[in-house]
Amino acid sequence: MSNTPAYDELCRRHQRLHRLAHLQSIASWDQSAFMPPSGNEARALALAEMGGLLHQQAIDAALKGLLDSAEGEGLDETQRANLREMRRAWRASNALPQSLVEEKSLAISRCEHAWRSQRPANDWAGYAENLREVLRLTREEARLLAEDSGLSKYDALMDQYEHGMRSTEVDRVFGDLRQWLPGLIQRVQERQRSEAVQVPAGPFATAAQRALGQDAMRLMGFDFEAGRLDESAHPFCGGVPEDVRMTTRYREDSFLPSLTGTIHETGHGRYEQNLPREWLGLPLARARSMGLHESQSLSFEMQLGSHPAFAGLLSPLIVKHLGEQPAFAPENINRLLTRVVPGHIRVDADEVSYPAHVILRYEIERALVEGEIEVDDIPALWDAKMMELLGIDTRGNYKDGPMQDVHWGAGLFGYFPCYTLGAMYAAQWFASMRREMPDLDQRIAAGELSPVFDWLNARIWSQGSRWETAELVQRASGEPGLNPAHFRAHLEGRYLG
Repeated sequence: MSNTPAYDELCRRHQRLHRLAHLQSIASWDQSAFMPPSGNEARALALAEMGGLLHQQAIDAALKGLLDSAEGEGLDETQRANLREMRRAWRASNALPQSLVEEKSLAISRCEHAWRSQRPANDWAGYAENLREVLRLTREEARLLAEDSGLSKYDALMDQYEHGMRSTEVDRVFGDLRQWLPGLIQRVQERQRSEAVQVPAGPFATAAQRALGQDAMRLMGFDFEAGRLDESAHPFCGGVPEDVRMTTRYREDSFLPSLTGTIHETGHGRYEQNLPREWLGLPLARARSMGLHESQSLSFEMQLGSHPAFAGLLSPLIVKHLGEQPAFAPENINRLLTRVVPGHIRVDADEVSYPAHVILRYEIERALVEGEIEVDDIPALWDAKMMELLGIDTRGNYKDGPMQDVHWGAGLFGYFPCYTLGAMYAAQWFASMRREMPDLDQRIAAGELSPVFDWLNARIWSQGSRWETAELVQRASGEPGLNPAHFRAHLEGRYLG
């Protein structure tokens, strides 16, 4: 007989939830990557049904008794951490009625599907109509979560992605960033004006770009026995740790957006593939937070992918798939990857101007959730903030403005801060790596990437959700929580040093 029967039953139930969520995740990925357009309504209904079933099991009345009984059992430290995550998931699920879960799932499926054709058509009016319904349901979700947790509405949503983070802290960090980022962008651009940069001559066939992306994924250790790369309207990483599904998108006039996007998603993919297998199916085996998840994608895309020596590893792969041309020389590739040119599109943005895109979205989505503005206010606010932060005129350009990202249509309010928090964590990881391995940059230049991957695996990937975020950061970097100073030092060192 087990000495922990209640805990064992909780584990069995969570493993069943994991298996059902596996099917939900693959069906959702297929909806974005391969599903024929006419299948959307049926798929939307199926996903809403599955979301309702999962929610029903997550709030089963028996769970409270099991959670309480397990607290009195002789659990070890790891089991107690798992129980902590189980209780957190139970509480969040119980704050929401099943009808709202199903209704929101249906609304976001319809909004996201319509967005795929509305965005290229610059159809803001059509998109806004669907977005209003998603926002209505999101506000109701935020209200219920806030009532349960005692947090503000926006913080209650953000807590689902970055547990423990509060908008007061984001305001402090982003407020400081707002002070020095515009000046840094200007100084870097002034410095780079004297640099000669060759623009690669296209077109670049999609098939060749796909093969190039897959080779870059192999270079960065992605396991194709446990995942794959496909195409979608917006790049993302989905699936499950046993079967990671990544997507990217292609432009025949430029191969770098697809390549850097693929490298970004590979960071997500490797994190998922290396979550602790011994706990798989349990909350403990999940990624700690989306800020930490983005720290992995940005460790790959920015810290490593834009490292001066990394272009020397990419250059032969580019030549292999796209042919010889002077623009593919390593030094020129590095200049292309680190060129600071503020633009409309967040996912194509350079490392220095990228945070401005995130600040803009954070400020708008927080006001939306709190009811301070409505969907119809978004375009004017977007135009004003893009001009203020990046000096770019976006008036009337909805497809490259507030329609460019899938997040709001997919109901992902509270997620955007995670991107820049992730960039800050990534800078902190690499600062720690360099303290421990003073020859790290030389090893990267020699093509040795394993020291980076081994460090991330030992400190982040293999830990799953064993530790609360602050303790994980302390254990990984030796510092008590996020230290944004590393991010500024990194940008100034790379671009002005």
